[in-house]
Amino acid sequence: MKLKVLPPTLRKNNRYLTLDIKITNPIVKDDLVTIIWDACIRFKGECETSNFNLWVMKFYEIDATDKYYHYKAIVRCQRDFVGEVRSSLALATRYDGNLISISTIGLSGTIKASQKYI
Repeated sequence: MKLKVLPPTLRKNNRYLTLDIKITNPIVKDDLVTIIWDACIRFKGECETSNFNLWVMKFYEIDATDKYYHYKAIVRCQRDFVGEVRSSLALATRYDGNLISISTIGLSGTIKASQKYI
């Protein structure tokens, strides 16, 4: 038996955050996932973070200077928790002893619309 697709009225409403990431050492997508989850769990706890529906959709390496590496990413979260996710990411300052800066540069309802910020 084939599974049915949920109608739009029963689906979770998602928003897509475009992030600007600067860090002193290079990272990969898996490291970014760890950074995001750790930041959210530290700020809001496990029970609240499980409601965020976090997912890293896209990860781009922009450039590297002598001081830091520059990345951009698109992260999906649930519509009701956008403020909590943004504040959690802003509070992340270190990862494995490296300085990190994460800021939100865009918010949209689709991935296509969020790519214009990159």
